Amino acid sequence: MSRIQMMVAVGGLVLLGGAAAFLAAGSGKPGPRAGEMAPLFEATDQHGARIRLEDFRGKANVVLYFYPKDGTPGCTAQACSLRDGYKAIEKAGAVVLGVSADNAESHEAFAKKHNLPFSILPDPKHEIIRQYGVGMPLIGISKRTTFIIGRDGVIRTVIPDARTGDHDRQVLDVLKGLN
Repeated sequence: MSRIQMMVAVGGLVLLGGAAAFLAAGSGKPGPRAGEMAPLFEATDQHGARIRLEDFRGKANVVLYFYPKDGTPGCTAQACSLRDGYKAIEKAGAVVLGVSADNAESHEAFAKKHNLPFSILPDPKHEIIRQYGVGMPLIGISKRTTFIIGRDGVIRTVIPDARTGDHDRQVLDVLKGLN
């Protein structure tokens, strides 16, 4: 095999690998919208607790926020904003659940370092990310998107471009309208 043939063959394998990663990370279909039932999911949080969306039905509103990666400046600012507003969010009748493609160990370290009082769900296989249509397939992470889910399981609001520094205020403004 000539050097050029070898380069073409290797390049083809790289392209195939990229296509497989693209398909694995997201389907490209849009996620659920306000007024639709929130897709159910089950996952284990950074403490090993089993979290099921349906367990909150009839009990609490859910702030389900997706973020790209633990420890990055924007994701840290967003998580710390939700931490700082957590008591007010709880008082407004909601729980906070974070989701990213990072693994449980990364989430545990991130939550511990920043004293996060809420569950963070690892989604390395992009199952929840895909259900909610927030994947960025080419780079294997999720978009920064928040879903406010009512006690009845219906998505009340989607915040597609959450402000990282005062996301707690964005969330609280929505929650005030639900109660």
